[in-house]
Amino acid sequence: MTAQGANWEGRMLAWAAEALNGATAHPTAVPGADLDEAYAVCADITREHSKTFYLATALLPRDKRRAMRALYAFCRVTDNLVDDVGRTDREAALASWRDQVLGGHTPTSDPVALAWADTSARYRIPHGYARQLIDGVTSDLHRTRYETFDDLADYAYAVASTVGLMAMHIIGFDGHDALPDAVKLGVALQATNILRDVAEDWSRGRIYLPHAELIAFGLSEVDVAAGRNSEKWRAFMRYQMARIRQLYAESRPGIARLDRSGRFAVAAAARLYEGILDDIEAHDYDVFSRRAHLSAWAKLIRLPGIWWLARRPTRQAR
Repeated sequence: MTAQGANWEGRMLAWAAEALNGATAHPTAVPGADLDEAYAVCADITREHSKTFYLATALLPRDKRRAMRALYAFCRVTDNLVDDVGRTDREAALASWRDQVLGGHTPTSDPVALAWADTSARYRIPHGYARQLIDGVTSDLHRTRYETFDDLADYAYAVASTVGLMAMHIIGFDGHDALPDAVKLGVALQATNILRDVAEDWSRGRIYLPHAELIAFGLSEVDVAAGRNSEKWRAFMRYQMARIRQLYAESRPGIARLDRSGRFAVAAAARLYEGILDDIEAHDYDVFSRRAHLSAWAKLIRLPGIWWLARRPTRQAR
């Protein structure tokens, strides 16, 4: 199986290039102490919600580390506005949040919005990527099923590849050749999330698994609802994981197109997240009764090998 030349790739590269050439934020004029406090809030949010990302970003220089955690917090707040089931005005809340982060003024009432405004201006992150991400997250209010992987890849681009494209501006990258790898890595990360969170998503009325592929393996929503870890389910999961691992492999040369200061951090984030697939496999593809994860020790023992690979990344000609 290969993800190279997939139908969705050219479409997403066009979206990425369009956003890349768009407007960027203006510098903020906020006292340093207020910014330090705002960045500290973002660090706390990152530590609470993603220990893997927090660990990976600890490998960056201070300024880039703070910026990456502001990016994570911005994405987390955006996502939470959709998943807050107690909120009746989620669409209005997202519209208000969009105005805060894309409205052209410096937001001072929300620490995450403030840190993100400073980060996006400091690193010249195009507004288009944040807009695409908010649009993708907003789609969760209206769409809960995906017919094909091609359809799902569009969603994965919006909610995950955009994050990688914004992160590239923080880390530093070498030209447009870095875009395809960032797009593929984002799709791989989101697809990993989807396999890990099948049970949680079902509890929220969503199935992100490609419907046509479920049918092809003799499965249906009934199997997902019942949490049936059957042989059909395991075959389906092996198929999904093979494609995701191929996407991780194809995205790996992009590390060589990043600034040296960020290569280890990005490699660590990608390889540790890919390790979730290993954990799913080790537990016989059961994502219904447990949430797959890597322990702190499992993460730490992987870091030396990741560091060695990140020192010698390989480029591929385009």
